[in-house]
Amino acid sequence: MGAWPLSLASATFSAAVVVAALLPPLCAVARAPARAATPGGSGCTTHCGNISIPYPFGVEPGCYHESGFNLTCNQSYSPPQLFLGDGTVQVLDIDLPNATVRINGNSLDIPYGDIGNISRRTWRAGGLGYAADGPYFVAGAGRNNLVALGCNVQVILLGENDTLVSSCSPFCPDGNNKDDTDTCSGIVCCQATILEGRASYGLQVQQVGFGSYRYYSAGVLIVESDYFFHSTDNSYEYTAPAMLTWAINSSICDTRGLSPACRSNHSFCLNYTTDFDQGPENGDPVDQRHNCRCGRGFQGNPYISHGCYDIDECDYPDIYPCYGNCRNTHGGYDCQCPPGFKGNASKPNGCEDIDECDYPDIYPCYGNCRNTHGGYDCQCPPGFKGNASKPNGCEDIDECKHKETYPCYGICINLPGTFHCRCQDGAYGDPFMKLGCVSVRTKRPFTGLGIGLVASGSSIILLLVLAAPFIARKMKLNRANRLKRRLFKQNHGLLLQQLISQKTDFGERMIIPLLDLEKATNNFDRTREAGGGGHGVVYKGILDLQVVAIKKSKIVVQREIDDFINEVAILSQINHRNVVKLIGCCLETEVPLLVYEFISNGTLDYHLHVEGPMSLSWDDRTRIALEVARALSYLHSAASMPIYHRDIKSSNILLDDNLTAKVSDFGASRYIPIDQTGVTTAVQGTIGYLDPMYYYTGRLTDKSDVFSFGVLLVEFLTRKKPCLYRSGGNDGVGLVSHFVSLLAEGNLDEIIDPQLIEEENGEVQEVATLAAMCIKLKGEERPTMREAEMKLEILRVNMRVALDTAASRRYDRGQTEFLYMPTEAVVVEASRQYTMEEEILSSASYPR
Repeated sequence: MGAWPLSLASATFSAAVVVAALLPPLCAVARAPARAATPGGSGCTTHCGNISIPYPFGVEPGCYHESGFNLTCNQSYSPPQLFLGDGTVQVLDIDLPNATVRINGNSLDIPYGDIGNISRRTWRAGGLGYAADGPYFVAGAGRNNLVALGCNVQVILLGENDTLVSSCSPFCPDGNNKDDTDTCSGIVCCQATILEGRASYGLQVQQVGFGSYRYYSAGVLIVESDYFFHSTDNSYEYTAPAMLTWAINSSICDTRGLSPACRSNHSFCLNYTTDFDQGPENGDPVDQRHNCRCGRGFQGNPYISHGCYDIDECDYPDIYPCYGNCRNTHGGYDCQCPPGFKGNASKPNGCEDIDECDYPDIYPCYGNCRNTHGGYDCQCPPGFKGNASKPNGCEDIDECKHKETYPCYGICINLPGTFHCRCQDGAYGDPFMKLGCVSVRTKRPFTGLGIGLVASGSSIILLLVLAAPFIARKMKLNRANRLKRRLFKQNHGLLLQQLISQKTDFGERMIIPLLDLEKATNNFDRTREAGGGGHGVVYKGILDLQVVAIKKSKIVVQREIDDFINEVAILSQINHRNVVKLIGCCLETEVPLLVYEFISNGTLDYHLHVEGPMSLSWDDRTRIALEVARALSYLHSAASMPIYHRDIKSSNILLDDNLTAKVSDFGASRYIPIDQTGVTTAVQGTIGYLDPMYYYTGRLTDKSDVFSFGVLLVEFLTRKKPCLYRSGGNDGVGLVSHFVSLLAEGNLDEIIDPQLIEEENGEVQEVATLAAMCIKLKGEERPTMREAEMKLEILRVNMRVALDTAASRRYDRGQTEFLYMPTEAVVVEASRQYTMEEEILSSASYPR
């Protein structure tokens, strides 16, 4: 108990001392027989026992990169053991990717007489057999611990300029037997983390405190942090694992990140740093050293030709997670959601099912579409068969040829999507039942009873002949009613019934019979067509002495029917003076019909883009812009559930007799849940007005309508159509890009409508600035519709104040002339195309 094992013969602690202190001396060693081709030669040892020897390490001369990387394989052990250099430091493992060597180190014994004399000594990692400029460093960053054994001593490791690296003090309180302590927690044994990795350290050992054990020697070790050290491990010839790092000497990486030592393709050079003093990150590589690494997606040995090979990341899901279809690529991997799903396949539950029915352009279906988990089901409508995913792929089923499926025991007549079955001529009854038709017998012996039957039969036949037209009309009416019921269900009539149950007053006026609409439009005569939008044709008619617009879809596909029901559901919830008012709808036709108020003065596009120099006045344009902003702000924030229009353009803005704006055509609009800011959906809209971020990502937000509104403001200012305009001819940029460029250059006058330059009073620049904000590329940089509405409100107030001030001045100047001016008739040209009074007076001539 008077001294720790392995006492030193010298009291100095130089680089050479550490070799004897940390590791036991070894005798001469033999060479291992295993050979393989390496950059060092055709026959180099590749394994020693169960330890692999990768280049730049080697055993034979010419098999290692440079001095310091030479190893010794001692065959006298079983199994053979590997040592650094000439055979003094045992190697436990070589980690090429992390540039580390795990060694077996010994304790450094400090006799009691030397403890007070060690105030500053050098302890080198290079002392493991090489000079301080060798390739090895003690690994820092917490990968090694300083362990001190003894009683009442303090052990300190010092870095450059005597900076503290690590320190701990083991104590032995009186009455405590130091041999009975098991854990290294301060009694007899202590340990502390080494954060700074260096080639050498300063070592200080000094006595602290008093007690009966203060005359014992001390022991110092560097131990791998993962190793659980016990104070009872202080037996003679004790060793413990430690971690060293290594690097290539004499050079750093060039500016391209390359080095001659990095021979493999897909490898790169990395300047060596200490774990504590991150030199290269500060532009200061340490001691002209570097390492080689395989690039991302590759693994292997970067120090030999073709040593880095591709990693199949799909074989390592714990490191490279993929919860979809994984495909290895050269230097990486591709992780995609399975067909029928979308999202981020690298996250758990990151792939969500796609509702293919919402993307008819990608997943075409010309029949009844139904979403399934990971796919969709597209079937022809009842009464049809074929491939519903192709145009005209569904053909009518001839039910009369399939009596086992469609039984008919009379005369079968095939119809589109259905069939008609009746009894044979001269028979009556139920033709759908076997023997259900009963024949009328006419040939009987002319007995008295026969004559009576003939007479009765003749009377019945006469009655049937007379009643035939009535019966035919009745049957036709029944067929029409059945067809109406089928179309009502096909056109989502159940959804409309749900609306009726929720809003009784709305339901009572909502359902309009087809007969009334046929009378109102003269059987949908082409002369009654008032226009058309992207989702249908609009007819003009008189219904209950009110001029109405009747919208009829162009194409009978499921998507158009869904758009129609979408427009009904949205318009039924909206009550705003600047949004077109819904009157009712009809579901009794194959093509659903929508009835709303007729706005008699045409579209904004018609009034703005008239031929000639004069168009809408500046005052009218700013007022209409404000009214559209109010409507969109209401849809986005004031409605019971946010509504995004998705197709704002001048042809969808209607004007009434007073040029009041009415937003119309809600076929492309979408409800947005209150707790969401947007949805991902199929792209719809008009090129020129369409938000580019929505176009490329499919993500619909309120800022998509803001972009379209900004394009509308540009159209107000320039009187040019966004979908047709090209600066400098067909090869020029579009209206939005040209407008933003001229605004930034201060040359806005080149594109502004000349009429506005004469009418405006400084407001054009304000509106142009607002338009530029609305059409910014990033949605988050655009204002909300509420903010745009407030800016236009302030602009309109300032315009009215300026107008009132100017009018007051004109009144003061010409008051006398005005008072004595002779009265003249004033002719006011109404902008209305067809007056309401003429409509009502002429309604008497319309068929009812």
